Amino acid sequence: MTVRKHRGTPMIATVAGLSVLGWLVFGWLVPGFQAPEGVRASLAPAASAVITTVPPEVARSLPAAEPAPATLALPTVTPPIDGNAALADPAWAVRVAQAAGIPVRALLGYAGASLALAAEQPGCHLGWSTLAALGNVESGHGSHDGSALGADGAARPGIFGPALDGSAFAAMSDTDRGVWDGSTEWDRAVGPLQFIPATWQRWGADGNGDGVDDPQQIDDAALAAGRYLCHYGELSRPDRWRAAVFAYNHVDSYVNTVAATANTYAALAGAR
Repeated sequence: MTVRKHRGTPMIATVAGLSVLGWLVFGWLVPGFQAPEGVRASLAPAASAVITTVPPEVARSLPAAEPAPATLALPTVTPPIDGNAALADPAWAVRVAQAAGIPVRALLGYAGASLALAAEQPGCHLGWSTLAALGNVESGHGSHDGSALGADGAARPGIFGPALDGSAFAAMSDTDRGVWDGSTEWDRAVGPLQFIPATWQRWGADGNGDGVDDPQQIDDAALAAGRYLCHYGELSRPDRWRAAVFAYNHVDSYVNTVAATANTYAALAGAR
């Protein structure tokens, strides 16, 4: 669903050197492996819930459920937040964003997609921390090369990967006539979650409810990424989780980096 450059290395992936060497092959067999946990966010403004389902043998290694968030004001944004992002508890988002170093608007997109998928595909169990880890590795949460997410969740300027012309990544001729990536010769990965146009054409989603599937918009991209990952099964199972992330980018070190980042985010969210 995303930038499957088929892909050698991700566009902006920063492989966590020594910290992932022990997971280079069959990392889910390593003692202590943690499958990313679920999201605390509310389906109504006054409530919050933990969305996480894991096997008993894995649950003991996951961060403990965090206490109910304190009441905090979400920074004023214009236009109002709609769509899936509105499902997330804004107080939780502010607190976790501060603890984890994730932009609030990006976190609302990740958590909103996780909550929407919990209702749409309850057997998937995709936590917000996995989407956040992908967003970090792929584009620094929409901040690559001077871009930033606006209050509406759109990356400006748009985020585009290098031309897939065979020089650095596998060659991929144009599939969208430049509609999404601006190139009519070669495909390029687009948006904060780095979809190639052909993948977006299949998995593109409208997560903010504006009637447009836009890979540069974080709610749309997070929902599409989530659906792509959920296509690989029950993600509370470490083997299925790894298979799904590996499908996103066919590099074991990439999977390990995403796992380590997702677990760090989950731990930071539960620490404050």
